[in-house]
Amino acid sequence: MSDTPPDHLSTNPRSPQFDMDVLQRGIGIRFKGRERKDVEEYCISEGWIRVAAGKSRDRHGNPLTIKLNGEVEAWFENPAPDAEGKDGEAKAADAE
Repeated sequence: MSDTPPDHLSTNPRSPQFDMDVLQRGIGIRFKGRERKDVEEYCISEGWIRVAAGKSRDRHGNPLTIKLNGEVEAWFENPAPDAEGKDGEAKAADAE
């Protein structure tokens, strides 16, 4: 798995942009220079995020979302499982 998060990702399991493996690593989002924890979906190339609009729900019980436009940055909060093994070996060699 690469260290670059996908361009478009959603937390909704019914969305075609949903990817559980990527979400389990944790995604950090910075929107307009401010870190956000309430992002439902994002697209870096188009420059938008979707966030819940208060406590409003649609008729299926899903949160209503609004689309906000602006500069979007994304990063992985946790390293890839393969990278942990490599770093662990390197740290062990450094400790000796």
